[in-house]
Amino acid sequence: MSITSGLVLYAVIWAVTFFMVNPFWQRSQAEDGNIVPGTPASAPVDPKLRLKALVTTGVAAVVFAVVFVVIQQQLVTLEDLSWITPPSKREP
Repeated sequence: MSITSGLVLYAVIWAVTFFMVNPFWQRSQAEDGNIVPGTPASAPVDPKLRLKALVTTGVAAVVFAVVFVVIQQQLVTLEDLSWITPPSKREP
């Protein structure tokens, strides 16, 4: 795996992980009882983005390490995924 491929893979894993971590530690204005005029009641009071980014970075690093080892050690190869056939090689 090249450095560029690794960076792109990590960025994708980080983004997906962030979407999964984002709802944690979320408290809405309605739950807090202090709704700022002009904002929806479901708006977060304190989004805690720094904490979410740190957790996301750690989880993404672990997931990336596992995926990296699987790719580098060829634990799963394209031949192992033989049930996936390219459209050009399918029988009519």
